[in-house]
Amino acid sequence: MSKNNIRVIAYYLPQFHPIVENDIWWGKGFTEWTNVGRAQKLFKNHYQPRIPADLGYYDLRMTEAREAQAELAELAGIEGFCYWHYWFAGKRLLEKPFSEVLKSQKPSLPFSLAWANETWSGVWNNNPKRILLEQTYPGVQDYINHFYDTLSAFQDDRYIKINDKLLFVIYKPFNLPDPKLFFDTWNNLALKNGLNGFYFVGVSAKPNTESKQILEMGFDAVNSYRISEATSAISKTRNLYNAISRRFFSGNIGLSKYEYSEIMNNWVKPDDFNENIIPSLVPNWDNSPRSGKNAIILHNSTPDLFEVHLQEIIETVQNKTNKIVFLKSWNEWAEGNYVEPDLKFGMGYINKLNKYFGK
Repeated sequence: MSKNNIRVIAYYLPQFHPIVENDIWWGKGFTEWTNVGRAQKLFKNHYQPRIPADLGYYDLRMTEAREAQAELAELAGIEGFCYWHYWFAGKRLLEKPFSEVLKSQKPSLPFSLAWANETWSGVWNNNPKRILLEQTYPGVQDYINHFYDTLSAFQDDRYIKINDKLLFVIYKPFNLPDPKLFFDTWNNLALKNGLNGFYFVGVSAKPNTESKQILEMGFDAVNSYRISEATSAISKTRNLYNAISRRFFSGNIGLSKYEYSEIMNNWVKPDDFNENIIPSLVPNWDNSPRSGKNAIILHNSTPDLFEVHLQEIIETVQNKTNKIVFLKSWNEWAEGNYVEPDLKFGMGYINKLNKYFGK
């Protein structure tokens, strides 16, 4: 736990190694670095491409890369990584890095899992109707299979717990056809296997309107990620001329560009202070490496502005029983959403995290 008793858990993307499926869909050797490396500037002073510094263009099949990440995370005061986890009715994807973490017992950094339960499509290649792998929910037997396939992780001493229960995040809570069935099945199986059940967290990009419903579905908490609400609020305050000048006069048709400071000023809301809302700490966002001119871009993020946002997020949780914050994210480079060192800011974001959460 960090120096101020706040638990910072960082989302972690494993798509930095080739897999057969991505080779077929996107070309031999595709990884997240493929999108990062081909990114282009879309307007003056646009921070692209982004180039990694200390860790380089790592391959997550390498133990050394994963341990170097963990060392930086510990320096930043991050409790552990929340690995994105992919389960498609018995088929897993991008599982190798986390499987190696389990098998090798390295790094020692704690961890949890977040089920990215959405269909894989060609949306990042401007072809959303192209279905690559559909997310389905065949029923209770699939839930049982999913649990036992993941049981070795749940039994690992490094697995992160909240209220002595296993933290498990679900990215698309409304996609679950019968949340109660899923929760009851997994909690009963946990008890049968000597575990104390689960602390289920649903992610919401629109917590103002969705949080109550997610909690009523049986989730223990909601991870509030407000980018949709914040960008919508700002867009409503802009007059038509400004909207046109930002999007069309610059030649960026379809491009949604906002100042990072502008977004962060609209980030924290009263319900973030509620016990069962877990806020998100956001270093930046720019998914143009994936989406091109259809991207959403938070422009001009800096470590100093990130610190202001960080202080506001700390304020929302410091009086809660569970002082938990999700960092979104540790390494989502193709979304410009990372704190790992790059050539422009170096250790800037890590150092700000260390200032408030380091040991």
